Amino acid sequence: SSFGLEPWKFVVMSSQSQKLALQAACFQQPQVGTASVVIVVLAKLAEMDPDSEYLRRLIAREYPGDALEAALKNYRNFHAETDIKAWSEHQCHIAAANMMTAAAGIDIDSCAIGGFEPQEIQRILGIDPNNMQPSLILAFGYCAQAPGEKLRLPLSELVEYR
Repeated sequence: SSFGLEPWKFVVMSSQSQKLALQAACFQQPQVGTASVVIVVLAKLAEMDPDSEYLRRLIAREYPGDALEAALKNYRNFHAETDIKAWSEHQCHIAAANMMTAAAGIDIDSCAIGGFEPQEIQRILGIDPNNMQPSLILAFGYCAQAPGEKLRLPLSELVEYR
């Protein structure tokens, strides 16, 4: 992650009742209720504050000794100029993509769920919206049936070479 801050938390849910509660908050997408494991990826918000103990501890890990104050100043400037909520969520998507790629490497199927009711997810998990927000929900398991053909745009519509 940027700055090495790991602005995420992963809540792994495997009980059927938990998955069904999440499914209801995900517009009844069936992958959520039928997956072996569902991971709710949470973006940290409060801990990304320049004055938080969490942030200071992680920056000190990357920039020990005399480098710490300069790194904190750099982060403080970054924080002032950045939508930290959006930045933290984007960082979570990087971690989620790596999880999904790793799962595919060992033949575990996954599905990223971006359609959900954030307030309902926060209620289900008992999360203070000032501290964390749901970023993405990942369903992991094995498909019960062969997936259909994926429809993709041609590269010529997606990639521009200059």
